[in-house]
Amino acid sequence: MSGIARKQEQVETILKLAPVVAVVVIDDVAHAVPLARALVGGGVKAIEVTLRTPAALYAIRAIAGEVEGAVVGAGTLLAPRDLRAAEAAGARFGVSPGVTAALLDAADESSLPYLPGAVTASEAMQLFERGYTFQKFFPARPSGGPDYLHSLAAPLPGIRFCPTGGISATTARDWLGLPNVVCVGGSWLSVPSLLRAGDWRRIEALAREAAALRAT
Repeated sequence: MSGIARKQEQVETILKLAPVVAVVVIDDVAHAVPLARALVGGGVKAIEVTLRTPAALYAIRAIAGEVEGAVVGAGTLLAPRDLRAAEAAGARFGVSPGVTAALLDAADESSLPYLPGAVTASEAMQLFERGYTFQKFFPARPSGGPDYLHSLAAPLPGIRFCPTGGISATTARDWLGLPNVVCVGGSWLSVPSLLRAGDWRRIEALAREAAALRAT
């Protein structure tokens, strides 16, 4: 088995932990551990911390070291240095909104399981050619929604997607019902107002509702 195939198996295991991967933006590292504990307590164990803030890598390190049951990953990987920094911080997987040749080459050399982003059939085919059977579909809602992604299922039967971007608690089932969707990425589990208020109980309740969803 090739290195990419082995890491794709790991990606599959992570994506199947729950119907929803929590996609979070953390501005204050003090929020990281209680947020992750609330998500895991509700049954959402895969947590993608986006590298959009100065606190992100510190948050990944804190979650990896302190929250039992959490499988923390790094999102918004844009360059090889992001991949290396995420791995050094203790991330268990990496996610990018799209791909570049440099990022794919770095992922080949890294031990970090990687979920690259695609939005067109050509992008998905190019990634599949490199061995990526699991891909992020981003931005999901603006790029055609469930109907568009469903249209890729028949011509690209070997690819499963994690659609992310513009998905809500009320629309998640529309995506999870597609034959080529393994899970969805959800930012609704940790909206900024809940983080600012420290409403971990509400976040845990939202995670429990998300964990009760099911993909086909």
